[in-house]
Amino acid sequence: MTAPAPRSLSLADGGEDRERLPPVRFAYDVHTWKEIAHLLLNLPMSLFGFVYVSTTVWVSGVLTLTVIGIPLLAATLLGARQLGKLERARARALLGVRVEEPTPLPWVGRGAGTQRLWMTLKDPVGWRTLLYDFIRLPWGVLTFCVTLVSLFVLWPVLPFVARGLANVDRAMVRGLLSPSDELERRIAELESDRGVVVDTAAADLRRIERDLHDGAQARLVNLAMGLGLAKEKLLEDPDAAAAMVEEAHGEVKLALQELRDLARGIHPAVLTDRGLDAALSSVASRCTVPVQVTADLPSRPAPAIEGIAYFTVSELLQNISKHSGARTASVDVWRADDRLLIQVRDDGRGGASLDGGSGMRGLAERLGAVDGLFVVNSPAGGPTTVTAELPWRDRA
Repeated sequence: MTAPAPRSLSLADGGEDRERLPPVRFAYDVHTWKEIAHLLLNLPMSLFGFVYVSTTVWVSGVLTLTVIGIPLLAATLLGARQLGKLERARARALLGVRVEEPTPLPWVGRGAGTQRLWMTLKDPVGWRTLLYDFIRLPWGVLTFCVTLVSLFVLWPVLPFVARGLANVDRAMVRGLLSPSDELERRIAELESDRGVVVDTAAADLRRIERDLHDGAQARLVNLAMGLGLAKEKLLEDPDAAAAMVEEAHGEVKLALQELRDLARGIHPAVLTDRGLDAALSSVASRCTVPVQVTADLPSRPAPAIEGIAYFTVSELLQNISKHSGARTASVDVWRADDRLLIQVRDDGRGGASLDGGSGMRGLAERLGAVDGLFVVNSPAGGPTTVTAELPWRDRA
């Protein structure tokens, strides 16, 4: 019987624990040398940044007594943005830190120098970059000296020292040079809202053009043709001509009514003359469901906010008339601090949602474009409560 051969201590018999170990890596690999290079570059970069910040901010502060101090400070912030861009590129190349570039300043139209200046002065990216460059000088001196000495004296532990110092640099870059999440979110919202406003305005213009073409314009064309025929029959058959004129008179009345409805859809006269309370009462009287309107407003809001509130309630009451099957409805409008609140209720079948059709979704987009809110609470079986919230702006 042969004895079992002794087991050799090979890598194959190292066990599961040995397989879980990370791969062996040289202490002085390419990542370590990149971190060392970054730490050695900290001194000249931080020195340049400190001189830039201290000089430009001091000169701008002194010159604020004149007209060029504020524009010089704005130029300083724009320059700080470029320094931040350079530091982010250095961190990406040497530290492997992936920091997104901040969104460029959303410049307004040409000639708006005051708006551009104010927007630059409020730029949080520029101010945080100035702070980054100002506090970096002591850290740059420390990292340069420690790294340089360690290259000659503490080279066995230099990779660990470099990794620790580089991690501090990574934290500073992420903390001060990363774009503001809130600012980026707000800019994205404003860009989206601007697109919604443009699309809504274009859709309104197409609707008005279609209503004019299919409604009043067609009736006026028929009216002109009818009057032409009546003119030809005036001498030959006066009775037939009189009947044509009577028919044309009816067409004129219908055309005038359609023009009134179209004008009411653009901006009703009662809203301009008497305000939101009277305008909502007027639109509620045309609803097929009895509607109770309560408006508690100490004053009239800005015309744009007033118009959006009117068309919101008008659209919601049209939905109640067409789809709800309700017996009663109510509209409440009031002001709470700097917000205009609208609540429309009905006791119908419910089931309304923002995904149910383009009407509700369009209202939500229109209110969102002016920093408003639109909330629908409509369980199956009812009741339905729609709450709209708009920013309050005083009428000029």
